[in-house]
Amino acid sequence: MKPLLNRILLLHIFLLCALFSFAQGPSALETTMRSSGRIYVVIAVIVTIFLGIILYLIRLERKIKKLEKGQ
Repeated sequence: MKPLLNRILLLHIFLLCALFSFAQGPSALETTMRSSGRIYVVIAVIVTIFLGIILYLIRLERKIKKLEKGQ
């Protein structure tokens, strides 16, 4: 379980570094999304997808450990 969490943490660190490396002003799409409030829907969907993937991987890891201990 610990290596999986380390990998997830490392992935998030790399994603945050890549996110902050772009030093550009807001684009027209970003301005439009913020003004209409749709950006929050997009962020909510992305967070939901990432949480679903993380929970799936944790559940899968537990099942694999259970199968390994049974043999």
